[in-house]
Amino acid sequence: MESFTPLTAALGGSLIGLAAAVLWLGNGRIAGISGIFGQLLPPAHTIVWRLVFLIALVVATFATAKLLPGLGSTPTLVQAPAAWNVPTPIWLAIAGLLTGLGTRIGNGCTSGHGVCGLARLSLRSLVAVVVFFGVAIITVAITGVV
Repeated sequence: MESFTPLTAALGGSLIGLAAAVLWLGNGRIAGISGIFGQLLPPAHTIVWRLVFLIALVVATFATAKLLPGLGSTPTLVQAPAAWNVPTPIWLAIAGLLTGLGTRIGNGCTSGHGVCGLARLSLRSLVAVVVFFGVAIITVAITGVV
């Protein structure tokens, strides 16, 4: 968090909110990435907009990083805690699988519940966000990885 600036955080949050609003107003869909991605397999009849959304997400991020290199910080890959004696690729694979399982059990992810659900004043999303943050705090306390 050494490179945090309120300006880039506000700009990023505004763009995420704008993208969620455009998808909701233009397509009637919630911008929950796990739901959008999860419905690609098996292919549903709504695969086209899902692919367009996900590809645009990646392309826009790449384009912004190239066009405005000073806007953010250079991302670094987290390392597995040395005390756990688990190789980083294995650590990341386990974390990804647990995240996917959690989003399936919670019927959504942080973008779906945190951005879209809270904006719609959903009680279920509020509970999900409280659980997300609680587990994140506990995870950081246990692993020491920030």
